[in-house]
Amino acid sequence: MKILRLLLGDQLHPLHPWFAEVSRETVYVLMEVRQETDYVLHHAQKILGIFAAMRDFAGHLERNGHTVVYLSIDDPKNLHSIPANLHRLISELDAERFEYQEPDEWRLDDQLRSFAASLEIPSQCAESAHFLTSRTDAATFFGERRQWRMELFYRWMRTRHQILLDKDGEPAGGQWNFDPENRKPWKGEPPPPADWRKPHDHSLLWETIQESGVRSFGNPRASDFRWPLNRSEALADLESFVRAALPNFGDFQDALSTGQWRLFHSLLSFALNTKMLSPMEVVRRTEQAYLEGRVPLAAAEGFIRQILGWREYVRGVYWRFMPGYAERNFFEHTAQLPGWFWTGKTRMRCVSLAISQSLEEAYAHHIQRLMVIGNFSLLAGLDPAQVHQWYLGVYIDAFEWVELPNTVGMSQFADGGLLASKPYVSSAAYLDRMGDACASCAYKKKERTGPNACPFNSLYWDFFDRHATKLRKNVRLAMVYRQLEKMTPTQLTQLRSEAARIRSDLDRC
Repeated sequence: MKILRLLLGDQLHPLHPWFAEVSRETVYVLMEVRQETDYVLHHAQKILGIFAAMRDFAGHLERNGHTVVYLSIDDPKNLHSIPANLHRLISELDAERFEYQEPDEWRLDDQLRSFAASLEIPSQCAESAHFLTSRTDAATFFGERRQWRMELFYRWMRTRHQILLDKDGEPAGGQWNFDPENRKPWKGEPPPPADWRKPHDHSLLWETIQESGVRSFGNPRASDFRWPLNRSEALADLESFVRAALPNFGDFQDALSTGQWRLFHSLLSFALNTKMLSPMEVVRRTEQAYLEGRVPLAAAEGFIRQILGWREYVRGVYWRFMPGYAERNFFEHTAQLPGWFWTGKTRMRCVSLAISQSLEEAYAHHIQRLMVIGNFSLLAGLDPAQVHQWYLGVYIDAFEWVELPNTVGMSQFADGGLLASKPYVSSAAYLDRMGDACASCAYKKKERTGPNACPFNSLYWDFFDRHATKLRKNVRLAMVYRQLEKMTPTQLTQLRSEAARIRSDLDRC
């Protein structure tokens, strides 16, 4: 029986059960289509990285005896729609069966289910064989609870998979979470490791992408492309991270630095989200380093929490609340993104650095995404749907299942507290404590009003003042509202006026 199997650009998993047997009757198809390059404006490195990795994976399958049909972006037979290309190939190959792996994004899942249902030949959807939970495990775990909390889910996952537990089944070190030990600012020591990623030259591929009319933004870094293209490179990156950066990751995972964009972060998210690596092998390798005495417990636990806890948790949120999650707007924010989101040219030093880095590297670590760019976006009242579209496009690791809950839920609190227990916002004090940008900023970190005052300060207090009806009863915000109540009417009026002035012309910040 002739079988046509579809592989999407984030399904580059060479250990998938599909590939255990080689059959001349099974044809794998990978396609570079405008449907996927154009549904949101993507960073150049994201397009380049996915296409280059897809091409590498197709070569890997062919070298191992599999039959592959590859539709490049400039192939004249490419109809630039997944269903349209599949219809043509099924007819041309006389395929008698169609198979695909579970897509991770709702729009593709919906599209392929509809496509499969329309066929006159049998079809089957296979599991991705990647995640540590099913789409519905988190929803089953939380049941009818109105609010979900990652910490509960994370402890359940630790126990379920026997990770960092002692012989009695208790958490290593006597506690589940060492987050309070993971919040140190970085003062220049120890020095971060050199970039361990292998460089590639994709200049010709980038020329092809441009000549095909694909729009993008950001620096393609085509002649010095550093993201992994296959499992071998991803495994090498994992080993380099464990050896050179993980020992210090815990201490400085929340740190901000004007001179070091990577610090001690793993840079493994692209490899994970395209399935070159499995989450369990990353978790087990991290645990092994701790058990061997090479990594402090707080570092190992902090990194494992990101993979075993947060990554699986946000996926559960995504599949429980899609479709419609992207339209949530708890605060009814409607402001447009300022133009400097596409240039980095803002006088706010911390924001300028985070956005400029995102445009240059297609990457920013979680504190830059949450407490710098996301923090400002929420305080300024930016439309969460626009913020989501920007995050989805700018980061090389951003696929909707993981990016959407992180942006709409965690960063913008647009789901009203389903995913997170409070809005994650701050004034300049936090940014100054965790980083060094304030010292070279045009604005004054301690001033709340006036032409030189840091915009984060007035926007912070104005945000809680404007949304008091929705937030005052949140017990985690009690101290904020006690401080607001201590302010004089004159102080409040000045803060409101300053914030209104800033929000009226965000492009001037």
